[in-house]
Amino acid sequence: MKPCVSQACTMPAAVADDLAAFAAAGLPAAEVWLTKLEKHLEAVSAESTAAFLAEQGITLAAAAYQGGLLLSQGEARRAHFEHFRRRLELCQRFAIPTLLVAADFAQKPDGPSLGRALVSLTEAAKWAAGFGVTLGLEFRGGDAFLNNLDTALTLVERCGEPNVGVCLDVFHYYKGPSKPEDLERLTAKNVVHVQVCDVAGVPREVMTDADRVLPGEGDFRLEPIVRRLREIGYAGYVSLELNNPVLWQLPPAQVADAAMKSLTRLLRS
Repeated sequence: MKPCVSQACTMPAAVADDLAAFAAAGLPAAEVWLTKLEKHLEAVSAESTAAFLAEQGITLAAAAYQGGLLLSQGEARRAHFEHFRRRLELCQRFAIPTLLVAADFAQKPDGPSLGRALVSLTEAAKWAAGFGVTLGLEFRGGDAFLNNLDTALTLVERCGEPNVGVCLDVFHYYKGPSKPEDLERLTAKNVVHVQVCDVAGVPREVMTDADRVLPGEGDFRLEPIVRRLREIGYAGYVSLELNNPVLWQLPPAQVADAAMKSLTRLLRS
């Protein structure tokens, strides 16, 4: 397993500043926050950005995230898929292998919406395959449906496309109704990206992204998850994702150093 850090940890920092800080801390890879990269490219060319990445020696492991694909209809669906196409082009341009797709089930779904989600995920996977991109379906613990690892794995299996797997975000694993036995369904093929964090002293029902802290500083039992990933031979990235406004006030170099130390401890556990 390879350590990675999300730009969500350093959201206010310039792209050049946080990626340089990640590389200086010894982190081999970064998870791109797409809206941040897109804003960066309004002022800096793709060619210059690619040259900077090569100079820093840092890999862009995944891109977060694309929403709106699973349940949208009509004109909204066309708009979301056009946005998705542009982001696939971005992933292809910067050799980002995995694009994370967020579930759209904030409200309780009806029967037709489940079928529509499967059709849309399958179509999205075929689009992504044309760009050499794998999709990581991320379940959301607070949603009305697709809020757990078991259901996400089932949808991926029913989709049946070889370039679709789950993104295992331990925040949503703990916030939602996922269970330890769900981990038994993981294989080296159906998990394509992992995001880690911790939360301290906040009930699961009310915890938010802003409550995320470094692994080992909270109440999550992360060791069994890491152990299961090791058992299945998962060799992909384990990305630290902390959407925490308190961390955003720190220099990127300080966040990167803490991230590297935390991930090193976790992956050795």
